[in-house]
This record gives sequence, C-alpha cells and structure tokens, in this order.
Amino acid sequence: MAATAVTGPAELDALADSAWWTGHVDEAVAARLRAHAAYVAAHDPRGAGRTAWWLAAEYRRLGRPAAASGWLHRARHHLEGSPDCPEQCLLAWSDIADAEEHHAPAAARRAARRMTRLAARSGSPELLAQARQAESAVLLAQGRRSEALPLLDAAMAAVTAGRLDALATGRLYDLALGECLRAGELERATAWAEAATAWCAAFPDNPFRAPCRMHHVEVLDLLGDWARAEEEARLVCQEVLPDSLDRAAAASYTVGEIQRRRGRQADAARSYAHAHALGRVPQPGLALLRLAQGRPDAALAGLRLALDCQSDPAHDRLGRARLLAALVETALATGDHTTAGRAAAELARAPDTPLLAALSATADGSLALARGAGAREPLRRALVLWRELRIPYEAARTHLLLAAAERAAGADAAARRERDAARTTFGRLGADPAPRPAAALPGRAESRRWAAGQDPPRRTAPAATAE
Repeated sequence: MAATAVTGPAELDALADSAWWTGHVDEAVAARLRAHAAYVAAHDPRGAGRTAWWLAAEYRRLGRPAAASGWLHRARHHLEGSPDCPEQCLLAWSDIADAEEHHAPAAARRAARRMTRLAARSGSPELLAQARQAESAVLLAQGRRSEALPLLDAAMAAVTAGRLDALATGRLYDLALGECLRAGELERATAWAEAATAWCAAFPDNPFRAPCRMHHVEVLDLLGDWARAEEEARLVCQEVLPDSLDRAAAASYTVGEIQRRRGRQADAARSYAHAHALGRVPQPGLALLRLAQGRPDAALAGLRLALDCQSDPAHDRLGRARLLAALVETALATGDHTTAGRAAAELARAPDTPLLAALSATADGSLALARGAGAREPLRRALVLWRELRIPYEAARTHLLLAAAERAAGADAAARRERDAARTTFGRLGADPAPRPAAALPGRAESRRWAAGQDPPRRTAPAATAE
C-alpha cells in the first residue's frame, strides 16, 4: 500500500514499524506522528498513549531529550485513569529509567515490580520477558545478584527458545548483553552473544544487527580474538542506524584498545579520538596509551576525570572496575602507592564475579609487588581466574607480574617460566610484548629486554620474602 493511501491509525502504526525495521528512522518517526494524531482523532487513548510512548523512546535514542520528555508526558496524559493494560506496563518501564536517572533505588524497585505485575496480567510473553529483564537490571544495580540472575535467565530462556516476536527478541538480546557485560557476567555474555549473532544471521536486515554485533565485539575482544573483533567492529560502524551512534562510538573505542595492545599507538589515538567525537569517553584506554607514551600525569588526570564523571557507578560496575584497575597501574607508575591503594581497596569491594575478582586480584598483586612483599599469592589467584575466564591478554600480563614477583623472591627458574608463558601468548595475539604494569620492573627499557627473553641483573625487592 502506498504511504499516501494509509490513513487509519493501525495502518499508520504498521507503516511506522515497517520503516523502522528497514532502517528508515526519519520515515518511521513521521509515520508514528501521523498514527498518534489518528488515534487522538479516533478517541483511542490507549493507542494514542502507546504511540506517544514509542515516540518518546525514539526521540531519546535520537539524542533529543526535550522532545522525548514531551512525548512521555503526553503518553502519561493519554493513559491517566486507564485501567491496568499493556500500555501502563510501558509507562512503568519509563518509571524505572526515571528513578535510576535520579538515583532513587527504592522507586526503581517499586516500578520494576509494577511492570512485572502488569506484564504478567497482560498475558503477553514479550512484555513479561522484558519486565523480568528490567527488574533484573534494577536488582543487579543494587547488588542483589542472587535475586537478579534467575530473573534474567528466565527472560533469556524465552528468547533463546524462539518464543518471542522479533522486536522483543532483538531488544532483549541487546539489553541483556549490555547488562551482563556491565556486571562482569562474562559466561552469560559469551553464550548470549553467540546466540544473538546466529539470530541476526537469520534476519540480516534487522535494526538490532549493529547493537548485537557490538556486544559480540566486546566479547571477542576479551577472549583475544582480535582480528575478528576488529573486522566486526568496522561492520558495526557501517551498519549502525542514526539512533544508535553510541554503538559506533563503542566500536571505535574497542578498535583503539586492540591497536594500543598491539603497539600501534598512532592508530589507537585516532580510534580513541573518533570514539570521543561520537560521544564516548575513551577511558581507560586513552589513559593507558598516555602511560605507554611516558605521560603518566596526563593518564592520571584522564582517569580521575572519568571516575568523577560517572553519574551512577553501580550502573556499569565493569566500566568502573576497569577505570580503577588502570588507576592502580598508573599511580604505581608515578610511585603514588596511596592513590593506588585506595583504588585497589574500592576495587576489592566490587561484587564477586570472576571477572571483577580477577581485576581486583591483579590490582592487589601489583600493589604488593610495588611495596615489596606478598605479591605471589594474589597474582596466582588472578592468573587462575583469567585462565578460567579465557581472557588471554590479561593472563599474559599477570604472568609477567608473577615473573617479577618470583625474581624478587629469588626464584629465577620460576620467573623465566612465567615470562616465557607470557611471551608465547603475546606472540599468538600479536600484542606488544613490553609489560604494561609499571610495578613489575624498574624501567621501560628493562621491561622490553625482560619480555624479549634477555635476563637483566636480578633486582631484589625490599623486604621480599619467600611465600
């Protein structure tokens, strides 16, 4: 049917959906505006409220918060006094976001419970799965993992079983993967990223392709499949829609991370700059690049600003943990054990997922190594965790830290074994072999000789003892 012949509100809604699914965001918004006017003219408050809610969501994604706020207000006005219905469930979803934005955890929890209750009454499996995911996200942000993860698993069981429509399926893959990565739930993120990739391959022209691919890129980056991660990240930038530019920013940042680890500093700087231009704060990668360039003061300033600017640290626990781990490393490079100790202490208070625990143990070991004793136990614990998580780059870095700890304790043969294990992994990854942790060895030149297999004179850390 030609667009000019479409006049009924339901037909206009369907036209808006069709335009959105085919990537024509402006046409989708225009059709949704016409649908809203048609529902109002037909005295259909639920239809008007639903389209107003969708317009609020789309304007928010397009970076137009004032328009989004106005349309959300209209949605509430249309649905005011309406009995429990699916549209009220959508408003409860917005209430969750509003409470989280205003750092009101109790209000977020109440709204999440209301959304789940309304969704269960609606009889819609799509709304119920989305409500469970939303409630799990609220619980995770409040540190209530034992309550959150079963809800998330239940929501994703419906997704992976193919019981939901395409819109709910794509949205839940996107939301759940982001939730898992922010919380440090790598095992779930890996499994669902693979499932999302397979689903997108079966529906190649769907608008969730770039978001799901971006989450897969993040998983591939962690697992050390860097060539594939770079290739996928570049596809994200080609596929991303105008209302999802944050995904292109994340892809550019991830490419910069890979380039930095491989010693391609100029390329990394350009990728970080592109990510920043698209709205992504390129930390902690940019700070670690500055540290590698011999500019620790610039690195510290960037990390402190990024930490101070986190409006809700609980929302992205992995992001904050990475900033804190980089702060430990950078502070040790300047000899500031006090700052490093405070950052390591905060990192130790993070929820005990394997990924966050590995970051914490590595930070503790680095700090102990710099102080001269007690480094081997936390570094060995960190190494076990990195291996279990199958994150090879961080495991190799930990091998080098452990090598330095073994040398300081006089265990030269053990030190060489740890160093050689690191060199093997760095070679396979194509990574820069110089150890990044400044606490490991006294100078960058000696670090490169040690990583290359040349044994400089052994340095004994003060007060080092056999462990």
